[in-house]
Amino acid sequence: MPLQIITSVEEMQNYSSVLRAKGKTIGFVPTMGYLHEGHAALIRHSCLEADITIVSVFVNPTQFGPNEDFSRYPRDFERDCHVAEEAGAAIMYAPTVEEMYPNGYSSMVLAGKESQVFDGVSRPGHFNGVVTVVAKLFNAVKPHIAVFGQKDYQQTLVIKRLVKDLDFDIRIIIAPTERELNGLARSSRNVYLSEHDRENASLIYKALTAAVDARQQGEKNAHSLQAIMQKILMTIPHVHIEYAQAVHADTLMETLDFSDDNSIVFLVAIRLGTTRLIDNFVWHP
Repeated sequence: MPLQIITSVEEMQNYSSVLRAKGKTIGFVPTMGYLHEGHAALIRHSCLEADITIVSVFVNPTQFGPNEDFSRYPRDFERDCHVAEEAGAAIMYAPTVEEMYPNGYSSMVLAGKESQVFDGVSRPGHFNGVVTVVAKLFNAVKPHIAVFGQKDYQQTLVIKRLVKDLDFDIRIIIAPTERELNGLARSSRNVYLSEHDRENASLIYKALTAAVDARQQGEKNAHSLQAIMQKILMTIPHVHIEYAQAVHADTLMETLDFSDDNSIVFLVAIRLGTTRLIDNFVWHP
């Protein structure tokens, strides 16, 4: 069946209500478009879990700061539809900014405690925009499950908190990060990188895996683990390191030394020129 495109909130709600009345389970993959293999993997994961998979494409202005890349964020709707359909999606939900935030719109959801560190500090207001648009998308699509990628690790914790605190009856699935051959996490923003920068950016993965190896070999001191990442990242020409930290995986809380039973998330955010890249690795005992 060819991909169906829906652009209005009302039509999306009505369509999902009919699916639910028929006993169909709805899977949902929210995106900002410019779909790549990472998104396709999320869609395929949803298709395994649900009868019908809906993909949304919406570049959300409320999660971009005044000096960020909203206006130049890559967009290619025709390509998005092709990738989504090839991966197994049945519906593309593509509302306009005016449909999502009509004249007079003034409400905002406040993100929980997981939003108050890392990207929540460097990108003030970002997560409030994220949880607001995700809540609106959930109310339009009415999914049973929603699939997010681990690459945006802090965002996954913020979304889980949203679902728990506001009683959304939705199961959240976190799918593994898809990577290019050199280890670079797949991201729509990778299109901004030159070939030289793309190769240098692969050192992010090298930094993460070096820290994970050190923990595997018994290193428990957070500063030592962070120093391993920073040393490798600093070899990238003209890099600006926003953070390279090892924290508790469930809470993002910092500690001096980890205990034997602590799960750890290694988090990195850097800038290469005007391009911001994030990645992570979760280590479990």
